Amino acid sequence: MSVARIGETQARPETTQALRDFLISIMPGIKSSQGCESVTLYQSQQDSTKFTMIEIWDRIESHRASVKNIAPEMLAELRPLLASTPSGSYYNLIDEKE
Repeated sequence: MSVARIGETQARPETTQALRDFLISIMPGIKSSQGCESVTLYQSQQDSTKFTMIEIWDRIESHRASVKNIAPEMLAELRPLLASTPSGSYYNLIDEKE
C-alpha cells in the first residue's frame, strides 16, 4: 500500500517567490526517485508564504533513501529562504471499504 509524505514549508515574506521556484525545481528529482509515485505542490490561499508538498511513495524507506541523495549545496540554498524549520509526516490511506 502506498504512503503519503506531507511536507510543509514556510518562506520569509521577501523570499516567497524564491522558495516557490526552488520547490518547483526539485520536483522532477523527487518524481524520478525510485519508489515515488507522484508529487504535487500547493500554496496556501490564506498565507502565500506557506507551501505543502504531497508525495506518494511505495513505502517510507523509499522516501528516506531519496532524502539521503539531496546535495548539501541544495540544502544550503534552501535554508535562507525559510521562515521556520520545515515539517513533515507520513500518512496511510484509509480505505472506506475496511
